[in-house]
Amino acid sequence: MGIRKITLGHLDISRSAKVYVNTALNNNRLSRGPFTQLVEKTFAHLHDSRYGIFLNSGTSALQVALTALKEVYGYKDGEEVLVPATTFIATSNIVLQCGMKPVFVEVNPITFNMDPDEIVRKITHKTRCIIPVHLFGLPADMARIRNIANRYVLQIIEDSCETVLSKTSERPVGSWGELACFSTYVAHHVVGGIGGFITTSSTKLDEICRSLMQHGRDSIYTNIDQDDTQDEKLMKQMIERRYSFQRVGFSYRATELEAALALAALDDIRKSVRIRQSNANYLTRLLEDLKHVLLLPYTPEHQEHTYMMYPMVCKEGVDREALLMHLEKNGIETRYLFPLLSQPVYVKLFPGLAEQYPVSQNLGKQGFFIGMHQGLIVKDMFYISKVIHGYFK
Repeated sequence: MGIRKITLGHLDISRSAKVYVNTALNNNRLSRGPFTQLVEKTFAHLHDSRYGIFLNSGTSALQVALTALKEVYGYKDGEEVLVPATTFIATSNIVLQCGMKPVFVEVNPITFNMDPDEIVRKITHKTRCIIPVHLFGLPADMARIRNIANRYVLQIIEDSCETVLSKTSERPVGSWGELACFSTYVAHHVVGGIGGFITTSSTKLDEICRSLMQHGRDSIYTNIDQDDTQDEKLMKQMIERRYSFQRVGFSYRATELEAALALAALDDIRKSVRIRQSNANYLTRLLEDLKHVLLLPYTPEHQEHTYMMYPMVCKEGVDREALLMHLEKNGIETRYLFPLLSQPVYVKLFPGLAEQYPVSQNLGKQGFFIGMHQGLIVKDMFYISKVIHGYFK
């Protein structure tokens, strides 16, 4: 078996994606239109939510979501938001950008998600919100986290940028928090180029988020089709208010073309997830005999893993850098497992903090992940297994 290329992500522009995009172009429509409206409804339905909001990235979704909660619940600058100590940097960056303070919560050493027991230890009189992250396709323990939030009267934003469809305690991600945020970046489950979703079942939060992503515009006019009406009274209101701005917002709109691509990806999302799960389960079986040197992905009971990526952690005595070089030389793309608190910018902002989180520090030093996308096949799993076994011979 020669060298195979195992990438982190996979892009397959399907026939339906090309049809949808060309339809949008033939409609002479780039701004929000039929494809955006349909993909929002479809995505919300898949995640047991009343509303879906399509915007230009998962990071934008997080920033809009926290800004909306800040307005509705009266959060003050400098108050605290709990975030995992192991996550992609956007999760905590948006807290800083919203003028609030990220308080880092240690993660579970096996699931890599926010540890509910550690959440309780970090809550203070200044805590306002929890942002659990569903990392790599595995939901956080949302039943426990929701109970904690209810007990302490806190709100939840689910950072589900790396997870779609997964269920925990029989409920899908995206349905547990006041708001949830998703990404449609190229390496993720649903590919829209660059894009993101917010899901919520709150009419008020839906209205505010749509306003915020469009410069803070009056919610009477957040869609260019809204003034296509014969109702004279409504038209008068439109004329008076459609260029009225109610809050300091952002410019985070996405295009019809990205919505068309995302909608096509949703057409095949269940099949895509099944392929990821099948491949990951197969690779785990192939690597079972290496459990003494590698921590493999774990899925707790009552949870479902959709494997955006396949994470592993080198156990004590294993040289991670040498292993990753071996994988890269053999065509298997790798990334570190989110060494958040040791990032140069965070070392400046939070000096000495990394040492207070030994689990996350170890994951940052010894953890890594490889791709587990729907473009891979069983032969690829054999190849990955062969390469990894070859290193440990």
